[in-house]
Amino acid sequence: MKFDLHTHHFRCGHADDNIEDYIKAAIKAGLGVIGISDHSPFFASVEDRPNPGIAMAKSEFVHYIDEVQRLKAKYESKIDVLLGVESDFFPEHAAVYRDIYAQYPFDYIIGSVHQSRGVSIFNRNRWKGLSEAKKQDEKRHYYKLIGQSAQSGMFQVLGHIDAMKGYYPAFSAIQADDAIDEALRLIADSSASIEINTSGSTKDVGGWYPSDAILERACHYGVTVTFGSDAHKPSRVGEDWDRVAKRLKQIGYKQWVYYKNKQPVAVPL
Repeated sequence: MKFDLHTHHFRCGHADDNIEDYIKAAIKAGLGVIGISDHSPFFASVEDRPNPGIAMAKSEFVHYIDEVQRLKAKYESKIDVLLGVESDFFPEHAAVYRDIYAQYPFDYIIGSVHQSRGVSIFNRNRWKGLSEAKKQDEKRHYYKLIGQSAQSGMFQVLGHIDAMKGYYPAFSAIQADDAIDEALRLIADSSASIEINTSGSTKDVGGWYPSDAILERACHYGVTVTFGSDAHKPSRVGEDWDRVAKRLKQIGYKQWVYYKNKQPVAVPL
């Protein structure tokens, strides 16, 4: 059975079309499960929508949840629609986010590090003029945040754990294996899975997140995995699912999971 836990829509300000369009695309692609997981609002901000091109407004959040719940019921005979959200992880604001999420019946929450030291992980300019030692420090800090996100217990899924390479492919060659291994150990000790996210194909780096090298290490540490296209347009729903499944089997995985009512559902590879 095919599933996709990572999709966006118009509310975040940088994706196309409505939630229902993604559900219809999932049915057309032969998926049995589709997760809706738009970007969380910036809950710690005093403004309703401080970043219109990045995330939905706080005032839209309840409407988002209501719409997913309505569509879940509408399509229950055709596909299992899951209520998710892609949450930013800011350690200093974790309690704020945790308290808000506790009010709603999420099937799963994706925890993603999108900012490190106050700068977007996709910002190419953050690497300009840095020494190799400083680049290593930046990479280690990024993986420290990912490890902290696992330890928080807030998330069922950790999103795109090497997405910093998206617009800076040289990121993968920066030596920080100790930091990656520590993050993977913390993830393995948590109840969270990492996603294989195929949206790298839309960035400079190509391919998917995380790299095969990291997936091999994740398998070694016993980290469970799930799938997300991170689709920002309906045509990408389920993209490369079969290719990813084949590669995971080659690496040594026997199954992957999706989440319903925050409980893992195993799907054999």
